[in-house]
Amino acid sequence: MRSVESLIFEKGAPGRRAATMTAMDVPAASLESMVPPSMLRKEPAPLPEVSEIEIVRHYTHLSQRNFGVDTGFYPLGSCTMKYNPKINEDMAVLPGFARIHPLQPDSTVQGAIQLVYELEHYLSEISGMTRVTLQPSAGAHGELTGLMLIKAYHEHNGQGHRNIVLIPDNAHGTNPASATLADYRSVEVKSDPQTGGIDMAHLKALLDANAANIAAIMMTNPNTLGLFDSKVAEIATLVHEVGGQLYYDGANANAVLGITRPGDMGFDVVHFNLHKTCSTPHGGGGPGAGPIGVKEHLVPFLPGPMPAQNEQGYFWEDVGPLSIGKMRANKGNFGVLVRAYTYIRTYGPDGLLHVSQSAILNANYLKHALASDYEIAYPQTCQHEFVATAERQKEEHDVTALDIAKRLLDFGMYAPTIYFPLIVHEAMMIEPTETETRETLDYFVGVMRQIAGEARTNPEIVKTAPHTTPVGRLDQALAARKPNLRWTQGQEGTH
Repeated sequence: MRSVESLIFEKGAPGRRAATMTAMDVPAASLESMVPPSMLRKEPAPLPEVSEIEIVRHYTHLSQRNFGVDTGFYPLGSCTMKYNPKINEDMAVLPGFARIHPLQPDSTVQGAIQLVYELEHYLSEISGMTRVTLQPSAGAHGELTGLMLIKAYHEHNGQGHRNIVLIPDNAHGTNPASATLADYRSVEVKSDPQTGGIDMAHLKALLDANAANIAAIMMTNPNTLGLFDSKVAEIATLVHEVGGQLYYDGANANAVLGITRPGDMGFDVVHFNLHKTCSTPHGGGGPGAGPIGVKEHLVPFLPGPMPAQNEQGYFWEDVGPLSIGKMRANKGNFGVLVRAYTYIRTYGPDGLLHVSQSAILNANYLKHALASDYEIAYPQTCQHEFVATAERQKEEHDVTALDIAKRLLDFGMYAPTIYFPLIVHEAMMIEPTETETRETLDYFVGVMRQIAGEARTNPEIVKTAPHTTPVGRLDQALAARKPNLRWTQGQEGTH
């Protein structure tokens, strides 16, 4: 093996420069007085000396090794990895949006406040909510905000003892995590093995046993199995009867745009993942946006300030003494909000309806096409995603969902979400979104069928995949337990 130093520093030669900096105009003595001597280098860092073109080519080649929705099919279930239209990016970098400061006087940023004001109204209409705060930075941040609103509401009504949040067993992992952060206790609700929805008998038993302590139920509808729970209205009635609130995890809103609204289902709080449903940048820990919409009785508790309008124009308005306070600095992740606004205005009401209809059609097309080669966890009509399983491949040929996911990478596609939801063994959650063509979907089906055939005739090629990527199969357990994230001079390793 070659040393990491030789691999990283093999480019360049002494004396090469990408840029020549002017001499420092701060006296050395002054610098030493500002920076503790212990923090100053004794010798220059052993960095490579390279020209600008070497730097550009190095990082360009690295970027070409990354996979994204702009380079290939990305059926990552529950994440809605749809294409991000470039008009969204164009609007976000307009000087009037990109070159303003959040603390400027309102009179100098009227267009920005108007955009936020109108976006709130659009999201309110889409969700069936009274008002929406755009502050939260991501879905999980929105979940925490929504639960804090529910907690403030209960405490204001003398019901601060309510400490239980009911969470279905197929929920996103952020749901119980957010409940814990909000100082609630999570109680699991079982799924009906036939319908995939909430087990009503189990829900009623939990409500009967904990009626005085139920704070809320968190639901995703359609849920993470890709199924719409037709009993949602009955669930809303039962939870409200014991004094609880209904929280809508909006991660799967791509299936309901223009078809139905969380507010009409009976929910009191809803969060949006604008980086999913409204096609803004997604992944890598950010950016993101997780606006929270609420019904009338929760409006006084919203974080402020909120956008408002009067005869003089647009301004930021304080929400009052019951507010839970700011959830983040300034008014939200503004660049993402611009992109979401552009997306909604581009499509309009009819276009958003078509988005969901197309996403549902694409998912059912794939589900039926794959049913002959893979088990389908719930064969009924799905919404925007569905869960296939590798149980047959594992039992007959010792090929797992992980193996299939790795093999997909060899064909220029990303893998679906695997091993989630946890209630389905060898799960592969597949979400094509509405942005993919029939040809892409057919190619995916063909590859999945080929992999199923390889599992029968040549399982080793699947179990050792990927074979064509820059990095082959890694020891995931070792990487998770003993990650090596720092390079030190002289360290041995592989490229």
